[in-house]
Amino acid sequence: MLQEFVKEGHGGLRPEGVLGQGINLCFQCEDAVALYHEFRSRGLEPSEPFVGNSMWVTSLRDPDGYRVEFESMTDVPEETKLSEMDK
Repeated sequence: MLQEFVKEGHGGLRPEGVLGQGINLCFQCEDAVALYHEFRSRGLEPSEPFVGNSMWVTSLRDPDGYRVEFESMTDVPEETKLSEMDK
């Protein structure tokens, strides 16, 4: 669970620096490329999918600045980008 920092009241203390800095949440899923298209259709700006460690990878930042990454297994060559697949 990621819990939003309380900005006021209830004794909440906001940490120094930028929220989400140094945090990367990774989720393995069935189809990261499909999620990429879904995110874009909803007006979000995910990173272009690429292949790393035999997985398609795409990521975006949540409203607090945390990077959330989605990965799915593939047999596509390493370092391939989604835009290269359309050529």
